[in-house]
Amino acid sequence: MQKIIAGSILLAGINAQTQAQDNSTNNSLELPNMVVTATRTEVVKNQLSAAATVYTREDIDRLQVKTLPELLKGTTGVDITQAGGYGKTTSLFMRGTNSDQVLVLIDGIKAGSATLGTTSFEFIPVDQIERIEIIRGPQSSLYGSEAMGGVIQIFTRKGNMQEKPSISLVGGGGSYNTYNLAGTVSGKWKNSWYTLGSSRFDSQGFNARQPTPGRFGVNQPDHDGYQNTAVNARLGHRFENNAEVEAFFMRAEGKTEYDGFQDKTEFVNQVVGVTGSMDIVEDWRSTLRLGQSRDDSDQFAPDGDFASQFNSTRWNASWLNQFTLSDEHQLIAGADYRLDQVDSSETFAESSRYDVGVFTELRSQLWDDHFVNASVRWDENEAFGDYVTGNAGWRYNWNYGISLLANFGNAFKAPSFNDLYFPNYGNPNLKPEESTSFEAGLAGNHDWGQWEIRAYHTNIDNLITPTMDAVTFDFSAQNIGKAQIDGIETEIGTQLMGWNGKLSMNLLGPKSRETNKILPRRAQETLAFDLSRSFGAVDVGANVLAQGERFDDIQNTIRVAGYVTVDLRSAYHFNKNWMVSAKLNNLLDKNYQTVDTFNSAGRNFFVSIHYNN
Repeated sequence: MQKIIAGSILLAGINAQTQAQDNSTNNSLELPNMVVTATRTEVVKNQLSAAATVYTREDIDRLQVKTLPELLKGTTGVDITQAGGYGKTTSLFMRGTNSDQVLVLIDGIKAGSATLGTTSFEFIPVDQIERIEIIRGPQSSLYGSEAMGGVIQIFTRKGNMQEKPSISLVGGGGSYNTYNLAGTVSGKWKNSWYTLGSSRFDSQGFNARQPTPGRFGVNQPDHDGYQNTAVNARLGHRFENNAEVEAFFMRAEGKTEYDGFQDKTEFVNQVVGVTGSMDIVEDWRSTLRLGQSRDDSDQFAPDGDFASQFNSTRWNASWLNQFTLSDEHQLIAGADYRLDQVDSSETFAESSRYDVGVFTELRSQLWDDHFVNASVRWDENEAFGDYVTGNAGWRYNWNYGISLLANFGNAFKAPSFNDLYFPNYGNPNLKPEESTSFEAGLAGNHDWGQWEIRAYHTNIDNLITPTMDAVTFDFSAQNIGKAQIDGIETEIGTQLMGWNGKLSMNLLGPKSRETNKILPRRAQETLAFDLSRSFGAVDVGANVLAQGERFDDIQNTIRVAGYVTVDLRSAYHFNKNWMVSAKLNNLLDKNYQTVDTFNSAGRNFFVSIHYNN
């Protein structure tokens, strides 16, 4: 692994997948190099100082991924761990921050569990996704809590907004008795547009966990399956005065099996919302979004008896105003309101809390080639009071295709309901976790390709840590942790003799400032390489992912070995409507883990038939 890293450290680049589309318009024309999430409004990527990666629907289809964790693993600045196969607990670490220090939005609505503080990426159906924007680095000055490591925004399917209805169908199957069916219909009628889609994913799975010794050991040598049924709907209309209104809905429900004292979860993940926007005057556009997200789960014991229930609901409201001061200066101002509610079989001391945030941002272009942005936000949280965050960024697009980049920002993470109120553990006096981050980088855009290299430094204080009382031996949450994270991200994308290649590398130093130990479950070295090409009607591709070892505990006594996986894919286009695709994952049949004792899939395949009109 060290040789691979050393041989590639001179390479730097930028993700070639940089297309995005405006979620607020009534067409699906892709806006090349546009990003919405980084500033909450559209901005051209080469005017943006923040690090951004975008996956479009075309990328998802080309890579032939079946789950969201499969798509995100290997993404620059992102580390994925999974406790088993399909549908098993997935943790996402962005730039070395904790899995609950990343904000996840679905169509602008804050998603995730209010009790855990994390998002179940494993349950979000990839068939219902149109685009994903990943913004790395602190974004609390625009979004409030959780955006320490960055923001991931998922846009659900919108389809092609043509007068003639567009239909997309896919069906396939593969290893572990896995099958997938999905369909979407979309179109427009006059100034209205619509999308309706559904999907079903089912897998018998494999044994999620190897036998573990000890008093609390687990030995359940069985197949741990996963089922997910999802629907997605969208309806919108544009008025003659350029005002728009759009309603959207996405729901996924199913079950997942695993090994432990509880071995099955039945889940519901749902997002529903409505957005309206209009021009107040010529240079003032206002957008109002209302929505709700749900994260419901029921756990069951091996004998089938009900064990526990954790349901959380998040009500969201946001008001965004975009002012065009001049061609070079734009001002953003707005407010957010969120109400979190918990309904559980456990008795929490409190079952709801609110957060109100007010923010503003100025984006300016100076002397044609300098781009600056500055934002500030004030949050009032019912649990701990108020907090102020800020962010500033600068980008200089120099001659010869070279750009200089710099960012600074602070962020905070509000304690979860478990941290505050879980019986015999929660601490209602907790303060928010807080961080400061610095980042600098270089980027290049040339005829032969694009590249980028960034270095960053983050300090985190008031980390919430389980602490045992020396007298009662009870655990409680305390603000005693401190961490320092240093990292380097590099990417390069190029095209040579018809081949499209993208190489990315992460070097990470995530440490506790108190013990100097490595933070658990983070790989310190990651290398990802993707190669693809079309030969007439045939598409071929390969993906290599290499990760160094990681520790599974805070004492750094349990090591999880590094690994290298190789995936191959191919597709054949019969005509413009019909295609068959096939993918072989883990070609070398590598036996590896990302979480100690939890198995990953061996060599496996999946074959699909696609229809698009």
